[in-house]
This record gives sequence, structure tokens and C-alpha cells, in this order.
Amino acid sequence: MSNHIGEFAALLTTLFWTITALSFETAGKRIGSLHLNLLRLAMALVFLSVFSWIQRSMPFPADASVYQWTWLSISGLVGFVIGDFCLFQAFIIIGARVSMLVMTLAPPIAALAGWYFLGDSISILGIIGMALTLFGIALVIFVRMPAGKISESRSAKVKLAHPLKGILLALVAAGGQGIGLVLSKHGMNHYDPFSSSLIRVIAGFLGFAVLFTVLGKWKELPASFHDRIAMKWLTVGAIFGPFLGVSFSMIAVQHTSAGIAQTIMSLVPVLIIPPSIYITKVMPRAREILGAVLAVIGVTLFFL
Repeated sequence: MSNHIGEFAALLTTLFWTITALSFETAGKRIGSLHLNLLRLAMALVFLSVFSWIQRSMPFPADASVYQWTWLSISGLVGFVIGDFCLFQAFIIIGARVSMLVMTLAPPIAALAGWYFLGDSISILGIIGMALTLFGIALVIFVRMPAGKISESRSAKVKLAHPLKGILLALVAAGGQGIGLVLSKHGMNHYDPFSSSLIRVIAGFLGFAVLFTVLGKWKELPASFHDRIAMKWLTVGAIFGPFLGVSFSMIAVQHTSAGIAQTIMSLVPVLIIPPSIYITKVMPRAREILGAVLAVIGVTLFFL
């Protein structure tokens, strides 16, 4: 088991992110994605600082080098401020299940970023895998128009099954997560993964604080605390997301390649189907389940 620490960490990350996706979808619909992001990073900042204090007697990562601070901070800005803001906005528009399916593009993006930044290679099988992933996503986000409507609109025989804005936001989120993970691996080296997560969270929190200041949103923030249901789900999401989820993803990329870690973590779209059915009481179509399975298979092929 010690030889597969990274793989087991990635598997736990998948479970954590399934929980956090459903939690943040509920909270985000009640208080908005901007408030959700700032508050969950503030909670994660407290959780990680306390954990680091207990584990390393150091609540602040003062022993990190300038190199680590630089790259992990950039990773935090890309992953949290750009990627997660777009992801949580996508949760609100198209739901966690479809958003996380589009996020299966994160591993191919991570591999491309790894090829560019770290010199990792991409095989022909990987290109086939990426095509299969795209096909699986297309099965879910596109639907064929009924015959009667095709004659009325000859310009298209298929249409989007979900709002374009939500799909585009999820695509940007996939890019943010994929690139952010590679930047994390590049900057972390052998540094403590939880402290690495803390640096990323600090950068993300400061990024959203600047955004709140520019948009003049601080005066709206106190209203979020009065929504007990939102705060309950936000707390659950913060524990399993930026605290445990991100930290275990750091452990995963520290002990295995970014591609393998992202491949395992891409199982979220499949794992999220049963709890999503239980919570929403909506049964996904057969092609949606097939699309999720094909997307995950495609990601797996990408890194064989």
C-alpha cells in the first residue's frame, strides 16, 4: 500500500470532492457563488492553520521558500479564484452533476500543461482518450432536435441540453483545475502537502478579498450568515473541499504523476450520480450515464 500512497490519496480526494460538489451546489444556490467562495476559503484557512499548528507546531507556512510561495500562490489564484469561481457558478446554472462531467476535461488539460511546463509526453492513445472524453461530454450536453423543429430551424439538428453560459463556465473551471494542479506539483516539490494547500488557500482568499473590494460586495456578506441551511452545507463543503480534498490532492500529485492523480479524481462524475439521484429525485437519462462512463474511460486511456 505504501507504494500507492498517491493513488489512494487521489481516490479519497474523489470521494471528498463528490461530497463537496453536492454541498456547494446547495449552498451556492442560496447565497451565490461569490459569497460562497470567500466564506469557504475563510473556513478552510482556519481548518488548515489549526491542523498545521497541531501537526507541525506552525500555523503559518513560514518555512516555505520564495519559490514555493510564488508557484503555489499562482496555483491558488488559478485554481480557486478563476477555476472554482467559475465551477460554483456553473453549479448554480447547470447543477453539480453536469458541471463535474465537463470537469473530466481537467485531466487532459493537466496533461497538456504538464507537457508544456514539465516536459511530460502525450501518447497516441492519450489523444484517442481525449476524443472519447469529448464524445462522452457531448452525449450529455447536446440533444438531437425533434423532426418537427428541424424543419423550422434548418441551421442546426442538435441543440444544447443545458445553458451555454453554464457549460462555458464549467470549461473554464476545468482549465483552472488542470493547470492549477500542475502548477501545484511544480511548486510543491517535497514540501508538506497541507502547508502547500494553506499557501494556495491564502492566495485564493486574498484574491477573492480584492474582488469583493473592487465590486463593493463586503456590505452584502453579513446576510449570508443568517441562512442556516446555506451555512450548514457550506461548512460541510469547506471541510471536504479546500481542507481535506485539496490537501489530499496535494498528497496525490506529490506521490504520483499529475496525470494519474487527475485520472482517478475524474471519477467524480460517475460517483456523483447515485447521491444526486437521491437528493434531487431526478433520474438521469441513459445517455447521460453512458456519457459520464465514456468520459471517465477516455480520461483513463489518456494516461495509459
